[in-house]
Amino acid sequence: MNDKIIVTNLSALRAKYGSAGWNQINTAVKALIAADKARGLTTRLIDVGNASAMKSAKGHKVTKTLSAEQNKAAIDAIYRAYAPAYLLILGAVDVIPHQDLRNPVFGGDDPDPLAYGDIPYACEAPYSQEPKDFIGPTRVLGRLPDLVGAKDPRYLVDLLGTAAQWRPRDPSDYASYFAISAAVWKKSTALSVQKLFGADTDLQLVPPRNYKWSNALLGARAHFINCHGGQTDPQFYGQKGNSYPVSHLASYISGKITEGTVAAVECCYGAELYDPGLAGGQAGICSTYLASKAYGYFGSSTIAYGPSDGNGAADLLCQYFLRRVKAGASLGRAALEARQEFAGGAPEIDPIDLKTLAQFQLLGDPSITPVETPVVATAGATPKGMASLAKSLRIGFANAAVARADRRRQLLARGIRIAATQAVVAKVSPTRATGTVFGDLKKIAASLGMSQPKFLSGKIDRPAAAARAIAPALIKMMPPPGSFHVMTERKEVPEVRAPQIIAVVAKEQAGRIVSYRELHSR
Repeated sequence: MNDKIIVTNLSALRAKYGSAGWNQINTAVKALIAADKARGLTTRLIDVGNASAMKSAKGHKVTKTLSAEQNKAAIDAIYRAYAPAYLLILGAVDVIPHQDLRNPVFGGDDPDPLAYGDIPYACEAPYSQEPKDFIGPTRVLGRLPDLVGAKDPRYLVDLLGTAAQWRPRDPSDYASYFAISAAVWKKSTALSVQKLFGADTDLQLVPPRNYKWSNALLGARAHFINCHGGQTDPQFYGQKGNSYPVSHLASYISGKITEGTVAAVECCYGAELYDPGLAGGQAGICSTYLASKAYGYFGSSTIAYGPSDGNGAADLLCQYFLRRVKAGASLGRAALEARQEFAGGAPEIDPIDLKTLAQFQLLGDPSITPVETPVVATAGATPKGMASLAKSLRIGFANAAVARADRRRQLLARGIRIAATQAVVAKVSPTRATGTVFGDLKKIAASLGMSQPKFLSGKIDRPAAAARAIAPALIKMMPPPGSFHVMTERKEVPEVRAPQIIAVVAKEQAGRIVSYRELHSR
């Protein structure tokens, strides 16, 4: 029985830290395994670069550390062999790389050729660079990253210590919140905060506020951030008009984040794992949260999107994740359920939502359950009751394992169903629409102040499995799947290490535009 599998590449870790450094990491891993055992979990470490270990899993060892294809195949083999309830990737992208998914909106004004992320490791489909192949995740997955390019193992040892020492807390500990929004997205963020916490009275807008947050605000354990982010940048930004003041600063928050914090972050590049040497030695905000004993951080590796007023794209995925954490899910299950709700919640998955799914990732041990759920069996705290207490704990572990297995089966079935039946945009290319449709698109762009938009188009693919499930007579009554058209226009902002992009996604059916939505890069 393997409740949790930790996957890593020992040769990559040894290359970074040397034998002495690896020994420190290995001691911390053993402490985590022992702590998991005390919590009723059987945990095992598997090296994807070890031929014997991979042969036992009926797979092949990774011979090229940075090969996304080899790492995907190895982790798939491990998962199929052991079917763990939790899958933990140990190490940053120079140990186990992100998967190299093509960005479906690249070719317009979005500069990311790839939408890096870990979602393919959570899916049954084999290696591919097409994000549409990974819309139905089934696995509970997270990553505990060290620092890219690091030589000192202490950072990773400390993160492993947090994973070993975590404890669930009362729901009231996550009832208060720390939420930041760029002022221009006040309506959108307020709506998200209202849905998560019932009110938005403590929402912090930048400007007029700035990054020097009080300890009282930073001390809340639930964080929701909707600001601008930049590539290889240890700070986030607010916005009002053409002003982009700093809203969150890694060096300022270091050591001020409360242990047990869980953060959902919409910002562009908000969960990018970069070499601190590229930013003057300063690790990113995501790494700083983890160093401060945050339990989990959910964010994007590349440019993310959302509307100014309502909710969509990154707003929804981050909401779904944090809502499930607050309800008592483990971090990994919260991420999986959020992805499934997002992927299955719309009639079709458009190019922006496809990128959103691909780029968001969970940083943290997926088995951590921040919010305490009711105990299955209890016993008195008197000395006489200690034997009964030990028995009740064993019963509790057994019942928890059964309930967890039932949830995993449900999540597996749901993910497979989404992958088999959800309509999704097919290959997107910079070919323009024609005729009336193109004219309508230009009118929409002009109404939103876009002067020279770039155009991308892709047909909507309705899977054969979905079509077989519908009566032929109903199929005849349905309109053809149609196409999505994306218009993008970018503005360079010197203060932010990422262009500011307006994107319009329009849906075409039967030769006419039937709906559209406006989004902005975060």
